[in-house]
This record gives sequence, C-alpha cells and structure tokens, in this order.
Amino acid sequence: MTDFFTLESQDGFARAGTLTTPHGSVPTPCFMAVGTQAGLKGVTVQQAENLNQGVVLANTYHLYLRPSCEVVHELGGLHDFCGWRGPMLTDSGGYQVFSLAKQRKITEEGVQFSSHIDGRKFLLTPEESIRIQRFLGADIIMAFDECPDANAERPYISKSIERTLRWLERSIAAWKDTESGWPRGDATQALYGIVQGGLYNDLRAYSLEHTAAHNLPGIAIGGLAVGETPAERNNVLDGLAPLLPAEKPHYLMGVGTPLDLVEAIYRGIDQFDCVLPTRMGRHGIAYTDNGPIHLKRAEWTTCADPIDTNTPSEASRHSRGYIRHLLKAGEPLGGQIISLHNLAYYRQLMQRCREAICAQRYQAFVQDFRMSYAAGESHKKA
Repeated sequence: MTDFFTLESQDGFARAGTLTTPHGSVPTPCFMAVGTQAGLKGVTVQQAENLNQGVVLANTYHLYLRPSCEVVHELGGLHDFCGWRGPMLTDSGGYQVFSLAKQRKITEEGVQFSSHIDGRKFLLTPEESIRIQRFLGADIIMAFDECPDANAERPYISKSIERTLRWLERSIAAWKDTESGWPRGDATQALYGIVQGGLYNDLRAYSLEHTAAHNLPGIAIGGLAVGETPAERNNVLDGLAPLLPAEKPHYLMGVGTPLDLVEAIYRGIDQFDCVLPTRMGRHGIAYTDNGPIHLKRAEWTTCADPIDTNTPSEASRHSRGYIRHLLKAGEPLGGQIISLHNLAYYRQLMQRCREAICAQRYQAFVQDFRMSYAAGESHKKA
C-alpha cells in the first residue's frame, strides 16, 4: 500500500498529510470518531457526513460478541451495515485486555475473555482478531496487542512488549493469508502495528524499532490515556517523535481532550480517536478553545448565546439556555446537540492545526491554544 499516506508539509515534528483508502481520502491531522457498536452515539451517519467527519471507528471485541462479524459481513461489511460511506477503522481488541482486566486471562496463545454480556468464555488470538477485522471489512485495522496499565512495573511491561511483538508477527501472517478464504486482506486493508512500553522511553524506543521493522502501512501508539498524567504522556511522545518513520502515519490511540490533541500534533501525531466528544456531550459538556463548558450549570438558564459562535454546526441554532433546559429535563436531545457541536469542534480544530502547519506557524498556534484553554479552565474552576 505504497500510496496509503502522503506527507505534504511539516513544521518541526508537526505534520500535514493525506490518508488514501478505498472509501476516500482524509487530510491529516485527523480526529476519528468512535462508534463502538458501529454507530456514533446520538449522531446519525448523515449528520457525521455533514460534519466532514472523515474516519469512523468500530470495536472488534464488541462486534464479535454481537451481532458477530459473520452477520456484519453477510450484510455487506461495516460500511453497508452502518451506512457510513467514508473510511472506517477497527481496533484489535487489545484495549479490552486493559479495560476488562477482571474478565480475562492472558496466555502466549492469546486472551481468554468472559463476555461482559453473558459470561460466555472465548479466546481472542492474533489470528482471530485479524479474521474478525477482515470479515468486518474496515479500511484500517490493528494488530492484536496487550495494552498494559500505565502503572505496571517495568519487568511486566518489558515481558508484555516481547509478547506483543510475537503477536504482531502472527497478526501480519493472518493479514497476508490468502489460503483461509477470509475476505479482504492486505491488498485493501491497511494494518498498523502498535507501539507499547508504558512510561519508559527506552522500552518505547525498543518497541517502535521492532514494530517499524515490519514496514507496515501505519504505526499506532497504544498504552496511553490509561491513567498517566498529560505531562507523562507528552514525555513519552517527546521520546518517540524523532524516532517515528516519516513516511508512515502516526496514530495515538484513545486520546483525548482538545489540548491533548494539539500537544500530540506538536510531537508528530497524525491520527487520533477518543470517546470524549460524544460521551462528554451526553453529560452536558461542550468543548471550546476556552476549555469545556458545563451546560447543566444554572448560569446558562437564561443565556441566549449558542455554545460557540466560532464553531458553526447544526447545534448553532440552539441557545445555551435551551440546551440546559433539555439536559435538566432528561431529554436525550440535549446531549445529542452537544455531541454534534463537539464533533464539529474537533473536526474544525484539526483543520486549523493543519492550516497552521502548512503556514509554518504551528508553534505559535500551540502557544496561543495553551494559554486560551488554560485560561478558560481556570476561570471555570474559580
């Protein structure tokens, strides 16, 4: 997949490029919205298209349990199944190794889970993860890995990296397998290897070196946004930034707030995903350059202003007072409106970052954004 990623501009470590997939091209840096069950919570695919969302994620573990990858495939694959016409990405199930730690057992073969739905036991291996993702039919897929806790001790993380590298080799073999009869495969799906290593920069560098050696279409950085501080995360990214292969897209998994994204782009990241825009929207929190706005607060009861005049979207026709009323009345529409705003805000923030990189002024953009976001957060806490 030699034409999968094109690097177009660079300012320091910050980069602007383009991902090209069978379902369209996406400018980077880009934020990819999370639709765990193949659906964005409270947002239709038509609304996401109107927002120029770009890429939508779906979850391998959850779709395996229901309705099953075979059902999704029979209904035309993820794109026909959910109606999304743009590029899609599926994770490998590796994050559930972290998030469902009380319901799994790790072995060299793979991870035995007890289903969070009905307790049924099943084994997720690198081969099975790739099989599921090939049946789901996303444009970008992930190698199976272990996502360890940020506070895990060094000996455990070192051992985990070696196992993840062995799992990577097995994932690649399954990705390239032409004898199994599985659909798609490496001709049309871009496989990313995942860099682990906790908060240890030397282990991160080791993991990156051995992951990048396989020359896969993309590089993902996992095991962050799992309990570490932003400063600790940025320290890891500072260590990786000069080592990441320039010709590959760099994907930071599971991060984060607007400030997190701006800081990570500064350190060479091209792709992001996170549940925050829709999850926090359902909880009444809207993101802006001046930090998050908590729209359930009484101060917005009679406010006629929209959430953010600088972020036009379907949410713009509604006042903060109206949205607060919906939230307090328990109407789901309130959270849906904020989710639309948040996705629009993230999309436009990525576009602004890209423009700043292309104009060779990203460092000034970052400095201004840090001040604005911090000032807004400080004011809201006062």
